[in-house]
Amino acid sequence: MHLTQELELHPGQRVTQMLFIDVKNAAELRKSAVEGKFNGALINPKMLVSPFQVLVAATKALHLQNIGKMKTRSLFSEIIFNLSPTNNISEAFKRFGISDGDGSVLVVLVHNQDDPPSLSDIIRQVDGQQAPVDDVSSLSDTAKIKKFFKITPQEEKIGTLLDAVVCRMAIKDVL
Repeated sequence: MHLTQELELHPGQRVTQMLFIDVKNAAELRKSAVEGKFNGALINPKMLVSPFQVLVAATKALHLQNIGKMKTRSLFSEIIFNLSPTNNISEAFKRFGISDGDGSVLVVLVHNQDDPPSLSDIIRQVDGQQAPVDDVSSLSDTAKIKKFFKITPQEEKIGTLLDAVVCRMAIKDVL
């Protein structure tokens, strides 16, 4: 069981995910991220079905960064924005970013393969217990997710909740 998950998204560019539970300093982490002092995305795992959802958002964010079409100011904020099915940036941060009182956080790092981030620095900054990234699904608030993404019972009969969520994320720019 791996505590971190690292995958290559684009040639030479990798994404690393780290899950923390029993987090006691969410307010401090959020403040650091807002001030640009935390070099990663801080995501509320309650709104995630799977780590795959984050990989989809990160891939899209990297693509938009590479073609100069990001809608937010940083790659990390773009990842959070791309998790949402709506084009409302503040709504995306409210739903998918961490809040001051949150007890869990998924940290997402994007880096060059040749320049890996210092995971020990991240672990030192988060006052919480690291957990396997795959445990993110055990923290999901499926009722909130279904309501926010407007998932119908009929949809759930023909596909998974993850399928429905990723489809909503993918088509928001088209509708």
